[in-house]
Amino acid sequence: MATYLQLLFEDIQEEQAGILIAELSLLGFEGFEESKTSINAFIPESDFEKEELDALALKMKLSFTTTTIQETNWNALWESNFAPVIVEDFAGIRAHFHAPITNVQHEILITPKMSFGTGHHATTHLMIQQMKFLNFANKQVFDFGTGTGVLAILAEKLGATNVVAVDNDDWSIENTTENVTKNNCQHIAIHKANDANSNQHFNIILANINRNVLLENMAALNQQLLPNGELLMSGLLVSDEAALQAAAQKVGLHFQNTWQRNGWICMLFTK
Repeated sequence: MATYLQLLFEDIQEEQAGILIAELSLLGFEGFEESKTSINAFIPESDFEKEELDALALKMKLSFTTTTIQETNWNALWESNFAPVIVEDFAGIRAHFHAPITNVQHEILITPKMSFGTGHHATTHLMIQQMKFLNFANKQVFDFGTGTGVLAILAEKLGATNVVAVDNDDWSIENTTENVTKNNCQHIAIHKANDANSNQHFNIILANINRNVLLENMAALNQQLLPNGELLMSGLLVSDEAALQAAAQKVGLHFQNTWQRNGWICMLFTK
């Protein structure tokens, strides 16, 4: 049984939260719980590098406490703190132990585990919010870095006839498969992959990952996007915008818009 570490950062300022989560993600942290003034971060004990974490805490002038927990307890903790997510009147995300969400156009049922993308994080919220304005009817869709599968599931609910969802994490693949089944989806193919090279072409690409992965895969994403296709990206901080715009435009993509939420951004490009 894997052992995890739970690190609690308290007295977090709003402008620090997004930066801290981004930095912790690069250090191997796999799950986060946010409140207005604190962040719980989770990482397998075997992946924890104390010196790197101490350096980050010193740089950001933050302190933290550490608790050791077992994987089963981690999942129980995650479920106990998982609240339904509602994105305007457009989409609602809930677990099986929540009451149905009746005042939204699309309801998504998931098993809350440690996979990134439950809708609580600003980037997933932004992606869902902007998917409302894209036309998915009869479209081919690529969900790069699917996490829990929420975006892939929503794409099918919005009319996509073929959705390819990939991730490089075994836990995410397992959780996505479970969530796709729970939502009775019939048009989602799930694959484990380390990059965006799928050898297929798509009308819409959804990529909610992080700056480095997006920069490394920009050429592949562009190559797989059909003419007049749309690339919606997030997992990015406000400070990442210029670099992503430059990389996308270099491969021939056309910038359309940027949206912000709590220091994070979502960007739309077309081909």
